[in-house]
Amino acid sequence: MSAACDFLTLCTGQKMPLIGLGTWKSEPGQVKEAVKYALSVGYRHVDCAAAYSNEAEIGEAFQESVGPNKVVKREDLFVTSKLWNTKHHPEDVEPALRKTLGDLKLDYLDLYLMHWPHAFERGDNLFPKNPDGTMRYDYTDYKDTWKAMEKLVEKGLAKAIGLSNFNSRQIDDILSVATVKPAVLQVECHPYLAQNELIAHCQKKGLVVTAYSPLGSPDRMWKHPDEPVLLEEPGIKKLAEKYSKSPAQIILRWQVQRKVVTIPKSVTPARILQNVQVFDFSLTEEEMSHIGSLNKNWRYIVPMLTVNGKPVPRDAGHPHYPFNDPY
Repeated sequence: MSAACDFLTLCTGQKMPLIGLGTWKSEPGQVKEAVKYALSVGYRHVDCAAAYSNEAEIGEAFQESVGPNKVVKREDLFVTSKLWNTKHHPEDVEPALRKTLGDLKLDYLDLYLMHWPHAFERGDNLFPKNPDGTMRYDYTDYKDTWKAMEKLVEKGLAKAIGLSNFNSRQIDDILSVATVKPAVLQVECHPYLAQNELIAHCQKKGLVVTAYSPLGSPDRMWKHPDEPVLLEEPGIKKLAEKYSKSPAQIILRWQVQRKVVTIPKSVTPARILQNVQVFDFSLTEEEMSHIGSLNKNWRYIVPMLTVNGKPVPRDAGHPHYPFNDPY
C-alpha cells in the first residue's frame, strides 16, 4: 500500500511523493509517533521546518525507522525542511541547515525551502518583536539568501532547493539570478484558495507546487469567526458519499489528480492512514472542475498580531511581504 509509486518528478530528476505528512502544529510528544506510524503505513515524504520547533523529535522517529534494515531506506524517503525568516543573512544559511540536519539526524535533505520571502531580525528568537508587539524586520534581499542556498546543493547538503509563500513576481525574480533553479513552490492551497494562476505559472516555469493546509487548517490559532469551513462544503460532502470516502479524501484526491503535492498534517493514526488512501479512485472531469469552481480566494493562513488591541496581519508592512500581489 506504499504511496511511493505516486509521485511527481522534479526538475532535478528526483521523485517527490504526491502525499506527505505535514508536521506544523504537531506537538512534541505526539509528532514522533505520528511520523513512525506514517512511515509504517506507506508514507515516503515528510514535511518539516525549523520554525515548527519539533525537528529534534522527528529526528528520533527517523533514527528508529529510517536506515538499513529499518522500516524505510533513507534513499526511499523524501524529507523537506525550511529556512526560517531569522536566518536569511547569507552566512547564516548553511549553519541553519546544519542545525536542522543535526536535529533530524540526517546527512542531507531532499528539499530545502526558503519559508518566506521576508526576513526577521537575525538571531535565535524565532519571532523578534518590538515593545509594541510588531515584528522586528530585517531587509536582506531574498536573492542573496537564494545564492547562499545554492551552495548547499553544491555541497550535497540538500538535493534540491525551493521556495515557500512566494508570489509569481518573486519567483521570477529568483529565476532571474538562479544558477540552481527552484524545484518546488509550497503555498497554502485548497478548494477555497485554488491558486490556479500561481500553479499555471509554476508549471510553465518547471516548479512543482506543494499545497499546505490542504484541508483549510481547522486547528489554527488565528481563526476568523465567520470563515467558511471547507470540510463542510456541501458539494464535497456529496462526492464523499458517492465514493464512500471522507470529505478530506475528496479534497486530497482533487489536488493529486491536478498534479499538486499535498502535505496534510495529522497526529491521529486513523486520519494519517486515510489521508494517503486517495490512489484507489478518480474524480470525473466535471467533479474536478466543480471543486475547482469553489474558489473564493480565501486565505486561511495570514499570520496575525494584536497591536493596540486590534488584529493586524503580522508581516504586511514588510517590502517583501508576498500577499499584497494578486498571485
